[in-house]
Amino acid sequence: MHKEDFRITAGSGAGERLDVYLSGKLRALARNQVQKEIDKGRVRVNSSPSKSSYRLKEGDLVEVAYVVEEPETLRPENIPLDILYLDDQVVVVRKPGGMVVHPGAGVRNATLANALLFRFPDIAGVGEGERPGIVHRLDKETSGIMVVARTLPAYRELLRQFKAREVEKTYLGVIWGRMPQKEGRIDWAIGRHPKYRQRISVKTHSPKQAVTFYKVLQEKGDFSLLEIRPLTGRTHQIRVHLAAAGHPIVGDGRYGRRLVGNVRVRLFLHAHRLAFSHPLTRERLEFISPMPPEFADFLRAK
Repeated sequence: MHKEDFRITAGSGAGERLDVYLSGKLRALARNQVQKEIDKGRVRVNSSPSKSSYRLKEGDLVEVAYVVEEPETLRPENIPLDILYLDDQVVVVRKPGGMVVHPGAGVRNATLANALLFRFPDIAGVGEGERPGIVHRLDKETSGIMVVARTLPAYRELLRQFKAREVEKTYLGVIWGRMPQKEGRIDWAIGRHPKYRQRISVKTHSPKQAVTFYKVLQEKGDFSLLEIRPLTGRTHQIRVHLAAAGHPIVGDGRYGRRLVGNVRVRLFLHAHRLAFSHPLTRERLEFISPMPPEFADFLRAK
């Protein structure tokens, strides 16, 4: 059992939710583990058990007793990979919609990470344990292009490029309705929803800059096809920005609606283009994954 205590000050913790604060302090625990420890009564504020939603105040004493759970070992799984490019430093793959990128939140198997480890055992020590080679992510429901590092130097260089916004990312998305302008910029800050912690929102107590550019490619009936370029890479950024604009991505059950009429459809969001500099040679590489046929079929039928 590990025990730690923290004194809240005006410059450190005051005004934050208890669970958010501890997630930043207890690096050995994932966010969901922090939640479990609070629910078990192992977190006390001023000697009393507290709730995750408690807003910390200057002078509060937070006492924590927690157990570090040993992470499960990532298992290689023989799952087919759609490889667009491969060399000894990187691999570029096309992730299908419905595949989780790496284990987490109750998902242990059939992820892209499991498949990569089977095909490329040498990436086991590249980056974080259950995220070997993973330098960026796509939501489970989103399809399209991802780059994965095969060596530690490549991993570090690609992370640097993403952080420096040197990587170009373009998505295709089908939305409900029509945008007010044919081209535009959405720059609303986003963060965790203050009440529904699994959701990201423009209504948040911890806003982070998020910028998304869009261009209308086609309008058909009650729907539009957009080319979308996120400048920043926040969690669920594209989905949240478009939903907040009143035009959620078709099939987005979290921020919009899953059904079109009475038909359940996939999330119509696809990572269409990815461009980055090769981590070793510095050659500029560009990859394109065509629009999934179901996008065109859907629009054609409207």
